[in-house]
Amino acid sequence: MNGDWLIRGRDGRLGVYLTARDAVHVRAEYAPGGAWTPARKVGGDQILLPPPALGQGDDRYTHLVSWRPTVPGENGLVHSTHFRPRLAALDWVPIGHPDKKGARTGPPAVAVDARGRAHVFVRGQGGGVGMVAQKEKGGWDPWRDLGGRDVRDELTAVTGESGLVELFAAVPGGILHWRQEEAGAVPVVEEAVEAQARAGTLYALATSADATTLFYTDEAGDLCAWRPGGKPVTVLPSAGPGPVTAVRCLLDGHDCTVLAQRSASGRVAFAAYPTEHESAGAWWTESGPRLPSDAVVSLALDARERVVAATYAPSDGTLRLARRKDEPGLALEAWREV
Repeated sequence: MNGDWLIRGRDGRLGVYLTARDAVHVRAEYAPGGAWTPARKVGGDQILLPPPALGQGDDRYTHLVSWRPTVPGENGLVHSTHFRPRLAALDWVPIGHPDKKGARTGPPAVAVDARGRAHVFVRGQGGGVGMVAQKEKGGWDPWRDLGGRDVRDELTAVTGESGLVELFAAVPGGILHWRQEEAGAVPVVEEAVEAQARAGTLYALATSADATTLFYTDEAGDLCAWRPGGKPVTVLPSAGPGPVTAVRCLLDGHDCTVLAQRSASGRVAFAAYPTEHESAGAWWTESGPRLPSDAVVSLALDARERVVAATYAPSDGTLRLARRKDEPGLALEAWREV
């Protein structure tokens, strides 16, 4: 899944979106903190090509985007909206292709603006980025060419606290940053920075009213943070080879950023530091059992604003959760299978 796959719905229930063969499945809490529903398909019987993308707006509606086969040798993107984790999602709706038609070009990314409109991004056949956005009163605008060159497959999209949509993409030797200048505007390239980002490690998080922080792992194996307008800084050595996930929360009354990553040992590693103050230092603490090599990690806040971590391994189909204890620090309750 490209994006956070552990989410909190507007009713306070947690839900997870899981990729299973040619479909996306969802599970959800029956009640906040309670038992979980069995898995069910999202959007009906539609053959999908992983990985799908997921984004959530301030209204806490979940938007999902995925590729699907159309005619032999060609694919198109489809979109679904899920209003609440325990309700049925809308059927998948075709939204086209960045080059009008052709084969799958790369994994999509999606962000939802302050008005609840999904913005879908994907690399085009020419190596740039294409975008299509929802209209405020239904339907979709035409596809737009956002430019860029030699963009890698991975994209990460995020909505800042301002409600404006931003996009980050890795290119050889650097990272590009697009941002809307105003609500409803087409995002434009605002900045590029020299960086050696490893493929598949970009993750963006809104960290203040004026800034978004991009996390990535560099070729030296360090986890770095970059806020456009500044220079990348090293946070700490990466715990493992995969991407990091992050969430903001209050820890002992302080605004902190919590990081999680599957470590080289196979367990989940956690770190925390005061938001946007990387110089304060951070260190990893491992938790839980050793996980299969395909396990992924996601973080969210539950209905009580507690940090919740989830892991899922497609190879064994096991979903595990751990919640922060009601005590100082970042101590977690025991991991449990759900």
